[in-house]
Amino acid sequence: MAATGSSPPRWRGRPLAGPEGASLVARLARAGLPELQRSLRYHRPRAPFCGIGQCTNCLVGVNGRPNVRGCRYVPLAGDRITSANSWPSPSWDLLGVLDLLFPRGLDTLHGFTWPRFAAPLYHRVIRRLAGYDRLPEGGAATGPAGPPAPAVADPVETDVLVIGAGDAGTAAAAACAGRGLETLLVDRGPPAEAPGPARLARTTVVFLPPPEGEPSRFSALVHEEAGPARLVRARRVVVATGGYDGPLLFGNGDRPGVVTAEGALALGLADADPWFRRAVVFGGGPRVLPLLDRFGTHVEAVVAPGAVSPAVVERASALDVPIYPRTLLLEALGRRRVRGLRLAPRGGGPTFDLEADALLLAHRRLPQPQLFYQAGARMRWHATLGAYVPDLEAGGATSVPGLYAAGTAAGLLEPAASAASGEAVADAISGSGVARPAPPALPESTGELEGYYVELLRRPRGRAKRLLCPCEDVLLTEVEEAVANGYRGVEVVKRRTGVGTGLCQGRYCLPDLLLVLAHLEGRPPAEVGYITQRPPVLPTPLGALARLPTATGSEEEGA
Repeated sequence: MAATGSSPPRWRGRPLAGPEGASLVARLARAGLPELQRSLRYHRPRAPFCGIGQCTNCLVGVNGRPNVRGCRYVPLAGDRITSANSWPSPSWDLLGVLDLLFPRGLDTLHGFTWPRFAAPLYHRVIRRLAGYDRLPEGGAATGPAGPPAPAVADPVETDVLVIGAGDAGTAAAAACAGRGLETLLVDRGPPAEAPGPARLARTTVVFLPPPEGEPSRFSALVHEEAGPARLVRARRVVVATGGYDGPLLFGNGDRPGVVTAEGALALGLADADPWFRRAVVFGGGPRVLPLLDRFGTHVEAVVAPGAVSPAVVERASALDVPIYPRTLLLEALGRRRVRGLRLAPRGGGPTFDLEADALLLAHRRLPQPQLFYQAGARMRWHATLGAYVPDLEAGGATSVPGLYAAGTAAGLLEPAASAASGEAVADAISGSGVARPAPPALPESTGELEGYYVELLRRPRGRAKRLLCPCEDVLLTEVEEAVANGYRGVEVVKRRTGVGTGLCQGRYCLPDLLLVLAHLEGRPPAEVGYITQRPPVLPTPLGALARLPTATGSEEEGA
């Protein structure tokens, strides 16, 4: 249905409350954490999780356009917003009975093959279960959230393309522009009124093959959410895409009420109380501090997998918030959403429960590696982060000539180090000869995070599902059975189980999968490998790819 006039936006047929300019999930969260959809195989309830448009927990339909991320979508007058993959509603879905009928897994990859005459019916059912939403009928969707295929603007030539406008990207772009280099800064966030180099906001970027005969020049498709796509060609590219708050494996980890630190901050409007009353913050490092500052009176406890930093101890003590260091999170309690948490001391000890209606994950900050993999950069395992980071040379240079990394994307988590790394990259690109000290890198431990997962996997388990891949509803038991049957390595296990094949492209399951496989296979995570990153690594309209200029300069119409 198309948007109509100046009527207010409507969610599931009812007028949408909340301030204009806020995202859909932020407006809905004023009345409590909204359940927006159901999971694919078990139809378990799903609510916002990441808050930054990278998971699949807040997909909605807008004016007939499917799979719009509600945490990034700002409703406009006349919009008609619907839920998907649930009946009669996300809160009460009849197919939720699958969660009870198949406690060990609904094998949609390898099962449902007998009797053979029933295969067509099986396929229809599986497609219905696995579909995120139905495609629009009769052509493209209409309205503000459903524009036709985007036009492709004239190609842009620049000396330096900086991807990401955080501390590192902004510093790198400003320094490059200040040295006389033509610089283009692109970012997924909203526009910022700041002097400096040319800037494109609300964009996604994917690398394209370089022009023939020019292997040293980068080609990138820069797509604006509400505007044209642009083909950008640059001699140098700085990837400063930052990071994101990582996942954690535990029973019922997909329950509504489990959110990342980013998600909690994104859902909390400044003029309203949070959607929870008693939250537990999981983490012991600096990422906990903004949560205590913003939600301190609503924080029930701080639970940490390891030691707790002195700054967190001081801030929590001032708020009279108890701290539980070196503690395992075993499962979330509650049938439909979080009602409490089951914990246990590390190293042995009885379990105990905490009452809570929210869990805020602030234990692990991960760099965004996708563009480095797509460009073919050499990567290495960072034991403290529990993630892969680019293998860097002096000045933030990667193994790909002309490709640089800065900030959190390079494995630097401190804001001061991020800005310094951006300036160091600019020095290397411009050849200024300025000798800057290398920014301090996060020290690599002996595997504290790996030790946590070893203890977790050895603990007795309850009946709660441990979902390793929330996008595809892949259970931990399925991965364990695959390894027991001789499947080894992350790529092989992915093909066997489907883990990592969802819309988030592994961002919220691969970090845990690598640690799980390291334990199950008895080898370091670096030997487990990584999945093949196939472009586009971020959602990109096919219309933009289809209308790219050809070698002759005309647009390539069609598929």
